Amino acid sequence: MNPQSLLMKKIMQYDFTLKELNLYLDTHPNCRRALAMFQKFRKLREDAVREYNEKFGPITPEQNINAQRWQWVDAPFPWEV
Repeated sequence: MNPQSLLMKKIMQYDFTLKELNLYLDTHPNCRRALAMFQKFRKLREDAVREYNEKFGPITPEQNINAQRWQWVDAPFPWEV
């Protein structure tokens, strides 16, 4: 796998983990351990998305960070990686 695919895979793993923790917390809202894990993986995902945006461009159109150019169309779309 190339670096772009590896980073996208990591983001997808974080997304899955966050969704599972979200479901668990819906039924166990006072579980401090799960809440701490949710916060940890939310931060890891934010960092990975920031890294992806800087290296490969936006994952979603809303993440276009270049005020001079619409970068969303410059690279392969995330689902093409």
